[in-house]
Amino acid sequence: MPQTMTLDERFDTINKAFTLLNAGDREGYSCLIRTIPMPTYLAKVAKETMGVDFLTKGGWNLTEVEAEFGRDWLNK
Repeated sequence: MPQTMTLDERFDTINKAFTLLNAGDREGYSCLIRTIPMPTYLAKVAKETMGVDFLTKGGWNLTEVEAEFGRDWLNK
């Protein structure tokens, strides 16, 4: 399981991702932005509105969500 990121690491990753996006690399941006742990409130909304497949097949970092709700939260 990946470790959580510090706030500084999150900001650094976001800056790198937007640098890629501004350079026209949408795929690089998307891959990098998904390494940032998704906040629990966003994961809950995404699960309800976009479905479990969006989260499981999308490559999102769900470490914080799993830490708070358990590993089986998507199946509940």
